[in-house]
Amino acid sequence: MSKNLSIILLVLTTFFWGTNFNIGKFVVDYMHPTAAAAWRFAIATLLILIIVIIKKVKLKKSIKTNYKIYIVLGIIGIAGFNELFFWGMKYTTPLNGALIMATNPILSSFFSYIILKDPIKISQKIGMILSLFGVVIVVTNGSLLTLKNLEVAIGDWIIILGNFCWALYGVLGRKYLKNSEPLVTTVMTMLVGTIFLFILAIPNFSWIEISTLPLNVYGALIFMAIFGSALAYLFWNFGIEKLGVPKTVVFFNLVPVFTVLTSLVMGHPLAISAILGGVVVILGVLISSDYFNFMSKMSQKEKVKKNSRK
Repeated sequence: MSKNLSIILLVLTTFFWGTNFNIGKFVVDYMHPTAAAAWRFAIATLLILIIVIIKKVKLKKSIKTNYKIYIVLGIIGIAGFNELFFWGMKYTTPLNGALIMATNPILSSFFSYIILKDPIKISQKIGMILSLFGVVIVVTNGSLLTLKNLEVAIGDWIIILGNFCWALYGVLGRKYLKNSEPLVTTVMTMLVGTIFLFILAIPNFSWIEISTLPLNVYGALIFMAIFGSALAYLFWNFGIEKLGVPKTVVFFNLVPVFTVLTSLVMGHPLAISAILGGVVVILGVLISSDYFNFMSKMSQKEKVKKNSRK
């Protein structure tokens, strides 16, 4: 796979994740959040299992070595995160959810420092403060009075908890997984997470509800399962394999951008505070991920190439 193709797949991945917030908001208007999460990952897990079977991936050795951490990651990163994601989207806006999740690379850096003892650069510290400030602007609608009285939407708090789960998913995987291929990790954690989600969904499970849903709700669930889950995970792993983690993480900054574009297409109004907070969040993430240094180095390399051709 070429680097150009990897970049295209990463942009597609961020598009899928960006649209998930608007589509998730639409789905929970018709379905119980836990049921929506369970069905989304049931479809996604089935697709990943088919890929594993076609590729004849060997699972036995990895399961024997990592089954405990697969269970933990499945509960935290798949069941926990997606349960909180759908509940959060029931009570907040797609843009708020996307911008809160946009701080995930920074939150992951914090957990890496605490759990993995990875040092935090000055640029990361500055980025963390900026992004946190941006999130405060978004969730309080730019009102200091709201901040003083802690009148933050319950959905925003739920998404924040989900953000913690997703950050821990990545960091705990780095610390405890041993010789586990990305595809194997994905299928095993998805399988555990799906089982756990269906257990949580039992009290609110209804075949009648599922059978009477509008067709566009089925389409939304299938889209989230195929594109926002199965393919997105695979494309992201391909990007990491080809470009490396630092260059791949930069693409995550496109998620809220696609959420905004999708919101506009769907006719959702955007508050000035959300736009301002979004700019601050994205700026903080870019600074934290050394994006500007990366772009500067790329520009210098291009200049060197051009000079060598002359």
